[in-house]
Amino acid sequence: MASLRGSFKLVELLETLNFPKATFMYWQKRFDRKNPDQEIEEEMATIRKKHKDYGCLRMTQELKNRGFHVNKKKVQRLIRKLGLEVRTYTRKSRRYSSYKGKVGTVAKNRIHRRFYTSICHQKMTTDTTEFKYFALDTNGVIRQRKLYLDPFMDLYNSEILSYRISEKPNAMAIMEGLEEAIEITNDCLYRRTFHSDQGWAYQMNAYTHKLKKHKIFQSMSRKANCLDNAIMETFFSLLKQEVFHGEIYHGFEELKAAIDDYIYYYNNERMKQN
Repeated sequence: MASLRGSFKLVELLETLNFPKATFMYWQKRFDRKNPDQEIEEEMATIRKKHKDYGCLRMTQELKNRGFHVNKKKVQRLIRKLGLEVRTYTRKSRRYSSYKGKVGTVAKNRIHRRFYTSICHQKMTTDTTEFKYFALDTNGVIRQRKLYLDPFMDLYNSEILSYRISEKPNAMAIMEGLEEAIEITNDCLYRRTFHSDQGWAYQMNAYTHKLKKHKIFQSMSRKANCLDNAIMETFFSLLKQEVFHGEIYHGFEELKAAIDDYIYYYNNERMKQN
């Protein structure tokens, strides 16, 4: 009798609200149903904890690598549902330029934007970028300072083979990174090519002589044409977007540690197209 009275009350309520009973029963069954995507959603949350900047495409591929065969549209829908959109802060700022005019030897462009190669350690590229952080000076006043990164990338798999971090743009840091990159790539059976822009450091006699000593081709981008070294610019953009922009670093060592950790993550864990 109690259930019968409850049924009558439900019918009266639905009639009062002008709400179809069939629609009510449909949604009641859906609310009681177990979430069929619960396992996928839990895995996506786990992936996001480790890869905070993975968007739809990388998330889809990472799920496939873990045994979940889902399409991009479903992943996109679940990302919106779970609030996992990438919201990394970005901003435009003046790009560091090491170009000081013709101060040494300018090499021709041998790469011609042919960045990808099937031969490991055959093509390398390098560039310099700057970061800003805050630190106390001798008078106890907080001032903005700069940090410089000089990486050497293998175009075979976009791996950063060597890099140096310094407080000032200097030749020693670049030469140390160059020597380490040359040593690592000595196993290449083909003649190597090292590409860069026309920055003052890459025109130095010490830099060009070091490449000639090891019978390495030197290649340079055309003047004021960043697209000639687009793959390195892309790496700098990713690094700054995922680590630097939107963060405030208080000290050289703090920023350096963040860059060290990211380069390890980029080389060993971050998914790459190639």
